[in-house]
Amino acid sequence: MSGFGLKVTPEIEKLSALCVENSSFEPSLYVKHDVKRGLRDINGAGVIAGLTAISEINSFRMINGEKVPIEGELFYRGIHINDLTRGFTSEGRFGFEETAYLLLFGKLPNRTELEDFRVLIGQNRNLPRNFVRDVIMKAPSRDIMNSLAKSVLTLASYDKQADDTSLPNVLRQCLGLIASFPMLAVYAYHAFNHYERGKSLYIHKPSKSKSTAENLLRLLRPDKSYTQLEARVLDLALVLHMEHGGGNNSTFTMHVVTSSGTDTYSAVAASLASLKGPKHGGANIKVVEMFEDLRNNVSDLHDDDQIRAYLMKLLNKETFDKKGLIYGFGHAVYSVSDPRAKIFHKYVKTLAEEKGLDEDYDLYSRVERLAPQVIAEKRRIYKGVSANVDFYSGLVYGMLGLPHELYTPIFAIARIVGWSAHRLEELINMDKIIRPAYVSTAFRQDYEPLELRGKEIDEKTDQLYD
Repeated sequence: MSGFGLKVTPEIEKLSALCVENSSFEPSLYVKHDVKRGLRDINGAGVIAGLTAISEINSFRMINGEKVPIEGELFYRGIHINDLTRGFTSEGRFGFEETAYLLLFGKLPNRTELEDFRVLIGQNRNLPRNFVRDVIMKAPSRDIMNSLAKSVLTLASYDKQADDTSLPNVLRQCLGLIASFPMLAVYAYHAFNHYERGKSLYIHKPSKSKSTAENLLRLLRPDKSYTQLEARVLDLALVLHMEHGGGNNSTFTMHVVTSSGTDTYSAVAASLASLKGPKHGGANIKVVEMFEDLRNNVSDLHDDDQIRAYLMKLLNKETFDKKGLIYGFGHAVYSVSDPRAKIFHKYVKTLAEEKGLDEDYDLYSRVERLAPQVIAEKRRIYKGVSANVDFYSGLVYGMLGLPHELYTPIFAIARIVGWSAHRLEELINMDKIIRPAYVSTAFRQDYEPLELRGKEIDEKTDQLYD
């Protein structure tokens, strides 16, 4: 496949250095102007940018005027995530559709409402005629998130009411995207696997009656087969990734872009662009790659001392990607624990036993126990650190045989529900464009005609192009 755009030449590298020279700020300026970098204060608390009734995250309580860390709590529409997941799993039901209804409409559905909603989602599991051939199969990409964004934007061309931002129309669009995301992602992967890797191509039609998790596995596997445990663990993963407050990067992106008055397809594409970043939705892939590096560099995976030494090398930027991070640990909000990781833990163990992957589970458990100790030894931790949901989701997806290219898209298949709920909430309540302030640090300078500009600048330009 031919490439696109300029190559990174020495001239481009010199121009890049010029960008750095004239666009870098002294760190002290952020303090001087009271800038909350990352929209978080020095203690990690987020800058309040809005209100939401969709979900709530708690990581501390104020006791006698003191901020005391607690076990992490996550509520969907006021219902604790522990109670919600226990509810549908204990009754042997899939939770994706029930939870989607809860997040979108603010209440748990009764039996009739749930069945009607399942039928509605099932009937919308279709794509425009020839869409797979004309859009997804053309220009396949290893980056399935980019393919997803391309498909979402192209779907706008098939919607005669694409720019209509009335609430019923936006809800119609959101339900269509929730229903079709599994197909958009899996078909994009199959196109890449066939055209770029030379593997066999198979495109299964989705089932109208099966759950979202069942459909995802059915679409992905050549023989459409899966076990009930596989489908239920994947369903749980989708529920746990479905929503996480209005302040996470991709959901905040949804609020910001929605506030401009743009269409649903553009807003969702923007959120997809945010989610694909390795600091957000791409984190679970980094966890898997980190464990692969660990296995290649530790001779005895049952030796705590060797594992501890490897983790210290990670923090010292001596191994793996040399970023100084132990992936899967720490969170912008949680401190003592991530409730999603705790829920995942027991299901991971059960799946590992079914798959005969007890050794993998044991290794993850060791790292989960040792990493917080190593981080505490090396760094000043102001709010505690624990395993987050990405730590175990990568292991689960690996056990399910899901390709790495689909890890972040599966996150998107879940999070499109949360994005949709937040888009509706923004449209209902705000009607004001989000526009935060930035402080300019630029020095004033006079414009000089080209022939009068100084020798120093001319020499710099000559160096770039000689």
